[in-house]
Amino acid sequence: MYIIITSSPNMHGLTAACGQAALNGMISAGGQGEIIDIAARQLEPCRICGNGWGTCRNMGSCVINDIFAEIQLKLRDAEGLFVITPVYWGLPSERQKYFGDRLRRCEAFREGGSWLKGKNINLVAAAGGSGNGTATCLVELETWCRHMQAVPGERIGITRFSREPVLKVIEDAGARLVRGEYFKGF
Repeated sequence: MYIIITSSPNMHGLTAACGQAALNGMISAGGQGEIIDIAARQLEPCRICGNGWGTCRNMGSCVINDIFAEIQLKLRDAEGLFVITPVYWGLPSERQKYFGDRLRRCEAFREGGSWLKGKNINLVAAAGGSGNGTATCLVELETWCRHMQAVPGERIGITRFSREPVLKVIEDAGARLVRGEYFKGF
C-alpha cells in the first residue's frame, strides 16, 4: 500500500488534482494507494509538551488525540509515499507543517530508527497563485525527509500555469514509485 498525504482545504484545486494523478499512476502500475487529506480532518499543531519533548522523543508517539497516530501507523506499513502540499509563502501549508513537525519529533529519535527510514517519498509543491515558491517549499520537504532518514525521491514543482503537463509527470512518478524506479531517463 502506498500513501498520498495532501494538505489543502481546496478539495477541487491543484493539490487535490496532484493527489489524484499520483493515485492514478500507482494504480496503473498495479499498486494500491490511499489519499489522506490532512486538511479535511482534525489535526492540531505540536504542543511542545513538558520540557520541550513529550512522549514523542521517548516513545515515538504523540499525546494529542487526533488523526496523527492513525496516519503514523499507516506510514509505518506503507511501501512508499507522496507528500503533496500547496505552497503558502514559499513553504508547505500550515497543515503540512503541523503534521511534519509532529512526525519528525516522533520519528527522528525512534530507537532502531524512524519507521520511514529508507522509504521513498515523492515530494510535490503545488503553487496555485503566482506560481512562486515551489523551490523553497521543496527544500523544506526534502529537509523534513532527511530528518527521518527517508529517501526524498522526485521533487516536483507544479503551478497553475504548468498544470496539465506536470500532472502527467506526477502520474508517471506514481507508477515509477510502485515499480521501484527512480528518476525517469530522458
